[in-house]
Amino acid sequence: MTINPVFTCEPVNLPRDELPPGQLDPDTAYQVVHDELMLDGNARLNLATFVTTWMEPQATRLMAECFDKNMIDKDEYPRTADLELRCVRMLAQLWHAPPAPDATGCSTTGSSEACMLAGLALKRRWQHARKAAGKPVDRPNIVMGVNVQICWDKFANYWDVEPRLIPMDGDRFHLSAAEVVAHCDENTIGVIAVLGSTFDGSYEPVAEICAALDELQTTTGCDIPVHVDGASGAMIAPFCDPDLVWDFTLPRVASINTSGHKYGLVYPGVGWILWRDAAALPEDLVFRVNYLGGNMPTFALNFSRPGAQVIAQYYNFLRLGFQGYQRVQHTCREVATTMADKISELGPFQLLTRGNELPVFAFTLHEHVSGYSVFDVSAALREHGWLVPAYTFPEYRTDLAVLRIVVRNGFTHDLADLLLADLRTELPRLAHQPNPQRGTEFSSFSHGASHPHHTTTPHHTDGMVTEVPVKRLDTGP
Repeated sequence: MTINPVFTCEPVNLPRDELPPGQLDPDTAYQVVHDELMLDGNARLNLATFVTTWMEPQATRLMAECFDKNMIDKDEYPRTADLELRCVRMLAQLWHAPPAPDATGCSTTGSSEACMLAGLALKRRWQHARKAAGKPVDRPNIVMGVNVQICWDKFANYWDVEPRLIPMDGDRFHLSAAEVVAHCDENTIGVIAVLGSTFDGSYEPVAEICAALDELQTTTGCDIPVHVDGASGAMIAPFCDPDLVWDFTLPRVASINTSGHKYGLVYPGVGWILWRDAAALPEDLVFRVNYLGGNMPTFALNFSRPGAQVIAQYYNFLRLGFQGYQRVQHTCREVATTMADKISELGPFQLLTRGNELPVFAFTLHEHVSGYSVFDVSAALREHGWLVPAYTFPEYRTDLAVLRIVVRNGFTHDLADLLLADLRTELPRLAHQPNPQRGTEFSSFSHGASHPHHTTTPHHTDGMVTEVPVKRLDTGP
Protein backbone atom coordinates (compact mmCIF):
# COMPACT_ATOMS: atom_id res chain seq x y z
CA MET A 1 0.00 0.00 0.00
CA THR A 2 1.61 3.27 -1.14
CA ILE A 3 1.00 6.47 0.85
CA ASN A 4 0.00 9.58 -1.10
CA PRO A 5 3.19 11.73 -1.29
CA VAL A 6 1.18 14.77 -0.18
CA PHE A 7 1.02 13.25 3.32
CA THR A 8 4.68 12.23 3.73
CA CYS A 9 8.07 13.78 3.04
CA GLU A 10 9.52 10.48 1.82
CA PRO A 11 7.92 7.56 -0.09
CA VAL A 12 6.19 5.16 2.30
CA ASN A 13 4.95 1.68 1.48
CA LEU A 14 2.83 -0.14 4.05
CA PRO A 15 2.07 -3.87 4.24
CA ARG A 16 -1.65 -4.67 4.05
CA ASP A 17 -1.79 -7.84 6.12
CA GLU A 18 0.88 -7.49 8.79
CA LEU A 19 1.87 -4.87 11.34
CA PRO A 20 3.95 -2.07 9.80
CA PRO A 21 7.49 -1.90 11.21
CA GLY A 22 7.12 1.72 12.30
CA GLN A 23 4.55 4.37 13.16
CA LEU A 24 2.50 6.82 11.13
CA ASP A 25 1.31 10.18 12.33
CA PRO A 26 -2.42 10.09 13.21
CA ASP A 27 -3.61 12.29 10.33
CA THR A 28 -1.89 10.11 7.75
CA ALA A 29 -3.22 6.90 9.30
CA TYR A 30 -6.70 8.42 9.32
CA GLN A 31 -6.49 9.42 5.67
CA VAL A 32 -5.32 5.95 4.58
CA VAL A 33 -8.27 4.26 6.29
CA HIS A 34 -10.72 6.98 5.25
CA ASP A 35 -9.76 6.70 1.58
CA GLU A 36 -10.20 2.93 1.50
CA LEU A 37 -13.62 3.18 3.13
CA MET A 38 -14.80 5.41 0.28
CA LEU A 39 -15.21 2.20 -1.71
CA ASP A 40 -18.00 1.03 0.62
CA GLY A 41 -21.57 1.64 -0.41
CA ASN A 42 -23.35 4.73 0.91
CA ALA A 43 -25.13 3.57 4.06
CA ARG A 44 -28.01 6.02 3.59
CA LEU A 45 -28.72 4.46 0.17
CA ASN A 46 -28.54 0.91 1.53
CA LEU A 47 -32.13 -0.32 1.28
CA ALA A 48 -31.10 -3.84 2.28
CA THR A 49 -30.27 -3.13 5.89
CA PHE A 50 -32.69 -2.72 8.78
CA VAL A 51 -29.95 -1.11 10.84
CA THR A 52 -30.06 2.61 11.66
CA THR A 53 -27.88 4.71 9.35
CA TRP A 54 -28.69 8.21 10.63
CA MET A 55 -28.88 9.82 14.05
CA GLU A 56 -28.97 13.41 15.22
CA PRO A 57 -25.57 15.04 15.85
CA GLN A 58 -26.44 15.46 19.53
CA ALA A 59 -26.85 11.68 19.83
CA THR A 60 -23.58 11.11 17.98
CA ARG A 61 -21.85 13.49 20.38
CA LEU A 62 -23.30 11.68 23.39
CA MET A 63 -22.11 8.35 22.00
CA ALA A 64 -18.59 9.71 21.47
CA GLU A 65 -18.58 10.83 25.12
CA CYS A 66 -19.51 7.31 26.26
CA PHE A 67 -17.43 5.02 24.03
CA ASP A 68 -14.96 4.56 26.88
CA LYS A 69 -17.59 3.48 29.43
CA ASN A 70 -17.88 -0.27 29.92
CA MET A 71 -21.50 -1.31 30.42
CA ILE A 72 -20.47 -4.11 32.76
CA ASP A 73 -18.79 -1.73 35.25
CA LYS A 74 -22.03 -0.78 36.91
CA ASP A 75 -20.44 0.34 40.20
CA GLU A 76 -18.02 2.59 38.31
CA TYR A 77 -20.68 4.00 35.96
CA PRO A 78 -23.85 4.00 38.07
CA ARG A 79 -25.67 6.60 35.95
CA THR A 80 -25.13 4.57 32.78
CA ALA A 81 -26.41 1.50 34.60
CA ASP A 82 -29.47 3.41 35.77
CA LEU A 83 -30.24 4.66 32.26
CA GLU A 84 -30.21 1.04 31.05
CA LEU A 85 -32.77 0.12 33.72
CA ARG A 86 -34.94 3.10 32.76
CA CYS A 87 -34.97 1.88 29.14
CA VAL A 88 -36.02 -1.59 30.30
CA ARG A 89 -38.89 -0.11 32.35
CA MET A 90 -40.02 2.03 29.41
CA LEU A 91 -40.10 -1.01 27.10
CA ALA A 92 -41.94 -3.05 29.74
CA GLN A 93 -44.64 -0.39 29.85
CA LEU A 94 -44.72 -0.08 26.05
CA TRP A 95 -45.22 -3.86 25.70
CA HIS A 96 -47.79 -4.10 28.54
CA ALA A 97 -45.79 -6.25 30.94
CA PRO A 98 -47.60 -6.93 34.23
CA PRO A 99 -46.91 -4.23 36.83
CA ALA A 100 -43.87 -5.03 38.99
CA PRO A 101 -41.39 -3.09 41.14
CA ASP A 102 -38.67 -3.83 38.58
CA ALA A 103 -39.05 -4.99 35.00
CA THR A 104 -37.12 -8.14 34.10
CA GLY A 105 -34.81 -7.58 31.17
CA CYS A 106 -31.53 -6.12 29.96
CA SER A 107 -29.71 -4.59 27.03
CA THR A 108 -27.70 -6.79 24.68
CA THR A 109 -25.37 -6.30 21.73
CA GLY A 110 -28.32 -6.87 19.38
CA SER A 111 -31.30 -9.12 18.77
CA SER A 112 -29.10 -12.15 18.14
CA GLU A 113 -27.82 -12.15 21.71
CA ALA A 114 -31.30 -11.32 22.98
CA CYS A 115 -32.75 -14.32 21.13
CA MET A 116 -30.09 -16.61 22.56
CA LEU A 117 -31.05 -15.49 26.07
CA ALA A 118 -34.76 -15.94 25.34
CA GLY A 119 -34.13 -19.44 23.98
CA LEU A 120 -32.02 -20.40 26.98
CA ALA A 121 -34.79 -19.29 29.35
CA LEU A 122 -37.36 -21.34 27.38
CA LYS A 123 -35.17 -24.42 27.50
CA ARG A 124 -34.35 -24.09 31.19
CA ARG A 125 -38.01 -23.56 32.16
CA TRP A 126 -38.96 -26.66 30.14
CA GLN A 127 -36.18 -28.67 31.81
CA HIS A 128 -37.30 -27.65 35.29
CA ALA A 129 -40.93 -28.56 34.56
CA ARG A 130 -39.96 -31.92 33.04
CA LYS A 131 -37.66 -32.84 35.92
CA ALA A 132 -40.34 -31.90 38.46
CA ALA A 133 -42.73 -34.25 36.65
CA GLY A 134 -40.14 -37.04 36.53
CA LYS A 135 -39.89 -36.92 32.73
CA PRO A 136 -36.80 -37.03 30.49
CA VAL A 137 -35.17 -33.82 29.25
CA ASP A 138 -33.03 -35.20 26.43
CA ARG A 139 -35.14 -34.30 23.36
CA PRO A 140 -36.09 -30.60 23.44
CA ASN A 141 -37.39 -28.98 20.26
CA ILE A 142 -38.34 -25.46 19.25
CA VAL A 143 -40.97 -24.59 16.63
CA MET A 144 -40.49 -21.69 14.23
CA GLY A 145 -40.89 -20.70 10.60
CA VAL A 146 -38.11 -21.11 8.07
CA ASN A 147 -38.15 -17.30 7.78
CA VAL A 148 -36.58 -16.78 11.23
CA GLN A 149 -33.29 -14.94 11.58
CA ILE A 150 -30.24 -17.22 11.53
CA CYS A 151 -29.58 -16.66 15.24
CA TRP A 152 -32.39 -19.13 15.97
CA ASP A 153 -30.62 -21.84 13.99
CA LYS A 154 -27.48 -20.97 15.93
CA PHE A 155 -29.37 -21.24 19.21
CA ALA A 156 -30.71 -24.69 18.28
CA ASN A 157 -27.26 -25.84 17.18
CA TYR A 158 -25.26 -24.45 20.10
CA TRP A 159 -27.68 -25.60 22.82
CA ASP A 160 -28.74 -28.97 21.40
CA VAL A 161 -32.36 -28.19 20.61
CA GLU A 162 -34.10 -29.72 17.59
CA PRO A 163 -35.23 -26.90 15.27
CA ARG A 164 -38.66 -27.68 13.85
CA LEU A 165 -38.60 -25.28 10.92
CA ILE A 166 -41.97 -24.89 9.24
CA PRO A 167 -41.45 -24.29 5.51
CA MET A 168 -43.19 -21.73 3.36
CA ASP A 169 -46.06 -23.09 1.30
CA GLY A 170 -47.58 -21.39 -1.73
CA ASP A 171 -48.49 -17.83 -0.77
CA ARG A 172 -47.96 -18.50 2.96
CA PHE A 173 -44.56 -16.98 3.70
CA HIS A 174 -44.58 -17.29 7.50
CA LEU A 175 -46.12 -19.26 10.39
CA SER A 176 -49.78 -20.06 10.68
CA ALA A 177 -51.46 -21.18 13.90
CA ALA A 178 -52.46 -24.54 12.38
CA GLU A 179 -48.88 -25.30 11.31
CA VAL A 180 -47.56 -24.39 14.75
CA VAL A 181 -49.91 -26.76 16.57
CA ALA A 182 -49.17 -29.57 14.11
CA HIS A 183 -45.46 -29.39 14.98
CA CYS A 184 -45.69 -29.08 18.79
CA ASP A 185 -45.50 -31.86 21.36
CA GLU A 186 -44.51 -32.36 25.01
CA ASN A 187 -40.85 -31.75 24.14
CA THR A 188 -41.47 -28.33 22.61
CA ILE A 189 -39.73 -25.70 24.73
CA GLY A 190 -41.45 -22.84 22.94
CA VAL A 191 -42.72 -21.30 19.72
CA ILE A 192 -40.97 -18.36 18.04
CA ALA A 193 -43.35 -15.85 16.47
CA VAL A 194 -41.71 -13.16 14.35
CA LEU A 195 -43.26 -9.71 14.44
CA GLY A 196 -41.99 -8.66 11.07
CA SER A 197 -40.44 -11.25 8.78
CA THR A 198 -37.28 -9.98 7.13
CA PHE A 199 -38.21 -11.81 3.92
CA ASP A 200 -41.25 -9.67 3.17
CA GLY A 201 -41.99 -7.40 6.16
CA SER A 202 -45.18 -9.21 7.23
CA TYR A 203 -46.25 -9.84 10.83
CA GLU A 204 -46.81 -13.39 12.03
CA PRO A 205 -50.23 -13.85 13.72
CA VAL A 206 -49.09 -13.89 17.36
CA ALA A 207 -52.58 -13.77 18.89
CA GLU A 208 -53.83 -16.62 16.65
CA ILE A 209 -50.78 -18.71 17.51
CA CYS A 210 -51.33 -18.13 21.24
CA ALA A 211 -55.05 -19.01 20.94
CA ALA A 212 -54.19 -22.25 19.14
CA LEU A 213 -51.66 -23.13 21.84
CA ASP A 214 -54.27 -22.38 24.53
CA GLU A 215 -56.55 -24.93 22.87
CA LEU A 216 -53.68 -27.41 22.56
CA GLN A 217 -53.04 -27.14 26.29
CA THR A 218 -56.71 -27.78 26.98
CA THR A 219 -56.72 -30.98 24.92
CA THR A 220 -53.22 -32.34 25.61
CA GLY A 221 -51.91 -30.61 28.72
CA CYS A 222 -48.87 -29.23 26.85
CA ASP A 223 -48.20 -25.72 28.15
CA ILE A 224 -45.99 -24.17 25.46
CA PRO A 225 -44.82 -20.55 25.83
CA VAL A 226 -44.29 -18.09 22.98
CA HIS A 227 -41.33 -15.83 22.43
CA VAL A 228 -41.98 -12.85 20.15
CA ASP A 229 -38.96 -11.99 18.03
CA GLY A 230 -39.83 -8.35 17.54
CA ALA A 231 -36.42 -7.32 16.24
CA SER A 232 -38.14 -4.69 14.10
CA GLY A 233 -41.88 -4.95 14.74
CA ALA A 234 -41.74 -4.48 18.50
CA MET A 235 -40.72 -0.87 17.83
CA ILE A 236 -43.27 -0.42 15.04
CA ALA A 237 -46.50 -2.04 16.23
CA PRO A 238 -46.91 -0.07 19.52
CA PHE A 239 -46.84 3.20 17.56
CA CYS A 240 -48.52 2.25 14.27
CA ASP A 241 -50.83 -0.65 15.19
CA PRO A 242 -52.24 0.11 18.65
CA ASP A 243 -55.14 -2.34 18.17
CA LEU A 244 -52.88 -5.26 17.24
CA VAL A 245 -52.68 -7.80 20.07
CA TRP A 246 -49.19 -9.32 20.12
CA ASP A 247 -47.33 -8.46 23.34
CA PHE A 248 -47.50 -9.29 27.06
CA THR A 249 -51.26 -8.71 27.03
CA LEU A 250 -51.29 -12.31 25.77
CA PRO A 251 -50.60 -14.48 28.84
CA ARG A 252 -48.77 -17.06 26.71
CA VAL A 253 -46.10 -14.57 25.59
CA ALA A 254 -43.15 -15.21 27.90
CA SER A 255 -40.56 -12.88 26.40
CA ILE A 256 -39.99 -10.27 23.71
CA ASN A 257 -36.83 -8.94 22.08
CA THR A 258 -36.15 -5.98 19.86
CA SER A 259 -33.18 -4.35 18.14
CA GLY A 260 -32.55 -0.87 19.44
CA HIS A 261 -30.32 -0.41 16.42
CA LYS A 262 -33.18 -1.03 13.99
CA TYR A 263 -36.46 0.79 14.55
CA GLY A 264 -35.25 1.79 17.99
CA LEU A 265 -33.33 4.33 15.86
CA VAL A 266 -29.87 3.80 17.41
CA TYR A 267 -26.61 3.11 15.61
CA PRO A 268 -25.48 -0.54 15.96
CA GLY A 269 -25.25 -2.44 18.11
CA VAL A 270 -27.83 -2.62 20.87
CA GLY A 271 -30.72 -4.97 21.52
CA TRP A 272 -33.21 -5.53 24.31
CA ILE A 273 -34.74 -8.64 25.87
CA LEU A 274 -37.63 -8.53 28.35
CA TRP A 275 -39.48 -11.30 30.15
CA ARG A 276 -43.08 -11.16 31.28
CA ASP A 277 -42.01 -11.24 34.92
CA ALA A 278 -39.22 -12.54 37.12
CA ALA A 279 -40.72 -16.04 37.11
CA ALA A 280 -40.26 -16.29 33.34
CA LEU A 281 -36.48 -15.98 33.74
CA PRO A 282 -35.18 -18.99 35.71
CA GLU A 283 -33.10 -17.84 38.65
CA ASP A 284 -30.33 -20.32 37.86
CA LEU A 285 -29.57 -18.41 34.65
CA VAL A 286 -28.75 -15.26 36.60
CA PHE A 287 -25.13 -14.89 37.74
CA ARG A 288 -24.30 -12.71 40.71
CA VAL A 289 -20.75 -11.54 40.18
CA ASN A 290 -18.53 -9.85 42.74
CA TYR A 291 -16.79 -7.53 40.30
CA LEU A 292 -14.84 -4.35 40.98
CA GLY A 293 -16.44 -3.88 44.38
CA GLY A 294 -20.04 -4.58 43.48
CA ASN A 295 -22.34 -7.61 43.67
CA MET A 296 -23.74 -7.50 40.18
CA PRO A 297 -26.50 -9.72 38.74
CA THR A 298 -25.94 -10.47 35.06
CA PHE A 299 -27.67 -12.71 32.54
CA ALA A 300 -26.16 -11.52 29.29
CA LEU A 301 -23.80 -13.60 27.15
CA ASN A 302 -21.36 -10.75 26.61
CA PHE A 303 -19.43 -9.07 29.38
CA SER A 304 -17.48 -5.97 28.33
CA ARG A 305 -19.13 -3.67 25.78
CA PRO A 306 -19.46 0.09 25.35
CA GLY A 307 -22.26 2.00 27.05
CA ALA A 308 -22.62 4.41 24.12
CA GLN A 309 -25.50 2.64 22.38
CA VAL A 310 -27.52 2.30 25.59
CA ILE A 311 -27.01 6.00 26.26
CA ALA A 312 -28.15 6.76 22.70
CA GLN A 313 -31.26 4.62 23.22
CA TYR A 314 -32.16 6.57 26.33
CA TYR A 315 -31.51 9.82 24.45
CA ASN A 316 -33.97 8.75 21.75
CA PHE A 317 -36.62 7.73 24.28
CA LEU A 318 -36.21 11.06 26.07
CA ARG A 319 -35.95 13.13 22.88
CA LEU A 320 -38.82 11.62 20.90
CA GLY A 321 -41.23 10.23 23.49
CA PHE A 322 -44.26 8.28 22.33
CA GLN A 323 -45.48 10.93 19.91
CA GLY A 324 -42.06 11.35 18.32
CA TYR A 325 -41.64 7.64 17.71
CA GLN A 326 -45.18 7.51 16.39
CA ARG A 327 -44.44 10.26 13.85
CA VAL A 328 -41.17 8.67 12.73
CA GLN A 329 -42.62 5.17 12.32
CA HIS A 330 -45.79 6.41 10.61
CA THR A 331 -43.66 8.42 8.20
CA CYS A 332 -41.54 5.35 7.39
CA ARG A 333 -44.68 3.33 6.73
CA GLU A 334 -46.19 6.10 4.60
CA VAL A 335 -43.03 6.29 2.47
CA ALA A 336 -43.02 2.48 2.11
CA THR A 337 -46.66 2.11 1.10
CA THR A 338 -46.53 5.08 -1.30
CA MET A 339 -43.39 3.74 -2.92
CA ALA A 340 -44.80 0.21 -3.16
CA ASP A 341 -47.91 1.49 -4.93
CA LYS A 342 -45.81 3.50 -7.41
CA ILE A 343 -43.58 0.51 -8.17
CA SER A 344 -46.67 -1.62 -8.74
CA GLU A 345 -47.94 0.98 -11.24
CA LEU A 346 -44.75 0.71 -13.32
CA GLY A 347 -46.04 -2.48 -14.94
CA PRO A 348 -43.35 -5.18 -14.70
CA PHE A 349 -43.58 -5.67 -10.93
CA GLN A 350 -45.93 -7.61 -8.68
CA LEU A 351 -46.08 -6.77 -4.98
CA LEU A 352 -45.85 -9.52 -2.36
CA THR A 353 -46.29 -7.01 0.46
CA ARG A 354 -46.77 -3.25 0.42
CA GLY A 355 -45.10 -2.02 3.62
CA ASN A 356 -48.26 -1.65 5.69
CA GLU A 357 -46.88 -3.76 8.56
CA LEU A 358 -43.13 -3.29 8.79
CA PRO A 359 -42.21 -0.37 6.51
CA VAL A 360 -40.67 -3.03 4.29
CA PHE A 361 -42.00 -4.48 1.07
CA ALA A 362 -41.02 -7.25 -1.32
CA PHE A 363 -41.87 -7.46 -4.98
CA THR A 364 -41.14 -9.73 -7.90
CA LEU A 365 -41.47 -9.63 -11.69
CA HIS A 366 -44.67 -10.63 -13.44
CA GLU A 367 -44.50 -13.95 -15.24
CA HIS A 368 -44.63 -12.29 -18.67
CA VAL A 369 -41.29 -10.54 -18.05
CA SER A 370 -38.68 -12.83 -19.58
CA GLY A 371 -35.85 -10.58 -20.76
CA TYR A 372 -34.47 -9.67 -17.34
CA SER A 373 -34.46 -10.89 -13.75
CA VAL A 374 -34.78 -9.24 -10.37
CA PHE A 375 -31.00 -9.63 -10.15
CA ASP A 376 -30.66 -7.50 -13.30
CA VAL A 377 -32.86 -4.85 -11.69
CA SER A 378 -30.73 -4.90 -8.54
CA ALA A 379 -27.54 -4.54 -10.60
CA ALA A 380 -29.01 -1.64 -12.60
CA LEU A 381 -29.98 0.24 -9.43
CA ARG A 382 -26.54 -0.39 -7.97
CA GLU A 383 -25.07 1.60 -10.87
CA HIS A 384 -26.98 4.61 -9.49
CA GLY A 385 -25.71 3.98 -5.95
CA TRP A 386 -28.83 2.22 -4.63
CA LEU A 387 -28.32 -1.05 -2.74
CA VAL A 388 -31.54 -3.01 -3.26
CA PRO A 389 -31.21 -6.73 -2.52
CA ALA A 390 -32.44 -9.46 -4.84
CA TYR A 391 -32.74 -12.99 -3.46
CA THR A 392 -34.71 -16.20 -3.61
CA PHE A 393 -37.05 -17.44 -0.91
CA PRO A 394 -36.16 -20.57 1.11
CA GLU A 395 -36.90 -24.24 0.44
CA TYR A 396 -40.23 -25.08 -1.20
CA ARG A 397 -40.33 -21.52 -2.62
CA THR A 398 -36.85 -21.23 -4.10
CA ASP A 399 -38.66 -20.59 -7.37
CA LEU A 400 -39.61 -17.15 -6.07
CA ALA A 401 -36.96 -14.44 -6.60
CA VAL A 402 -37.75 -11.01 -5.20
CA LEU A 403 -36.47 -7.52 -4.52
CA ARG A 404 -36.93 -5.98 -1.08
CA ILE A 405 -36.87 -2.39 0.11
CA VAL A 406 -36.46 -1.40 3.77
CA VAL A 407 -37.57 2.12 4.63
CA ARG A 408 -35.79 3.55 7.67
CA ASN A 409 -35.79 6.90 9.43
CA GLY A 410 -34.04 9.34 7.08
CA PHE A 411 -35.32 7.72 3.88
CA THR A 412 -37.73 10.42 2.78
CA HIS A 413 -40.37 10.77 0.07
CA ASP A 414 -37.79 12.80 -1.88
CA LEU A 415 -35.23 9.99 -1.79
CA ALA A 416 -37.95 7.51 -2.73
CA ASP A 417 -38.83 9.65 -5.76
CA LEU A 418 -35.17 9.71 -6.81
CA LEU A 419 -35.01 5.91 -6.59
CA LEU A 420 -38.20 5.60 -8.63
CA ALA A 421 -36.80 7.96 -11.25
CA ASP A 422 -33.66 5.83 -11.58
CA LEU A 423 -35.78 2.69 -11.80
CA ARG A 424 -37.90 4.24 -14.58
CA THR A 425 -34.71 5.19 -16.41
CA GLU A 426 -33.40 1.62 -16.34
CA LEU A 427 -36.59 -0.26 -17.27
CA PRO A 428 -36.52 0.56 -21.04
CA ARG A 429 -32.91 -0.65 -21.27
CA LEU A 430 -33.76 -3.83 -19.36
CA ALA A 431 -36.81 -4.40 -21.56
CA HIS A 432 -34.53 -4.55 -24.64
CA GLN A 433 -32.52 -7.43 -23.22
CA PRO A 434 -33.20 -10.74 -24.99
CA ASN A 435 -32.45 -12.77 -21.84
CA PRO A 436 -31.62 -12.21 -18.18
CA GLN A 437 -27.97 -11.24 -17.83
CA ARG A 438 -27.61 -12.05 -14.15
CA GLY A 439 -28.90 -14.91 -12.05
CA THR A 440 -28.57 -15.83 -8.40
CA GLU A 441 -24.78 -15.70 -8.69
CA PHE A 442 -24.95 -11.89 -9.07
CA SER A 443 -24.25 -10.88 -5.48
CA SER A 444 -24.10 -11.88 -1.85
CA PHE A 445 -27.88 -12.07 -2.00
CA SER A 446 -27.75 -15.18 -4.18
CA HIS A 447 -28.58 -18.68 -3.03
CA GLY A 448 -28.03 -22.25 -4.11
CA ALA A 449 -30.59 -24.98 -4.56
CA SER A 450 -31.94 -27.01 -1.66
CA HIS A 451 -31.23 -30.60 -0.83
CA PRO A 452 -33.76 -32.70 1.09
CA HIS A 453 -31.46 -33.60 3.97
CA HIS A 454 -28.65 -31.05 3.90
CA THR A 455 -29.86 -27.78 2.49
CA THR A 456 -28.53 -24.33 1.84
CA THR A 457 -31.17 -22.04 3.24
CA PRO A 458 -31.21 -18.24 2.91
CA HIS A 459 -31.31 -16.34 6.18
CA HIS A 460 -31.39 -12.61 6.76
CA THR A 461 -28.80 -10.81 8.81
CA ASP A 462 -29.12 -7.17 9.75
CA GLY A 463 -28.01 -6.11 6.32
CA MET A 464 -28.24 -8.89 3.78
CA VAL A 465 -29.11 -12.47 3.05
CA THR A 466 -26.40 -15.08 3.37
CA GLU A 467 -26.15 -18.74 2.52
CA VAL A 468 -26.11 -20.87 5.64
CA PRO A 469 -25.76 -24.66 5.49
CA VAL A 470 -28.44 -26.12 7.78
CA LYS A 471 -28.96 -29.79 8.47
CA ARG A 472 -32.71 -30.23 8.49
CA LEU A 473 -33.76 -32.66 11.16
CA ASP A 474 -36.99 -34.63 11.23
CA THR A 475 -39.68 -32.02 11.82
CA GLY A 476 -42.57 -34.35 12.45
CA PRO A 477 -44.53 -33.89 15.65
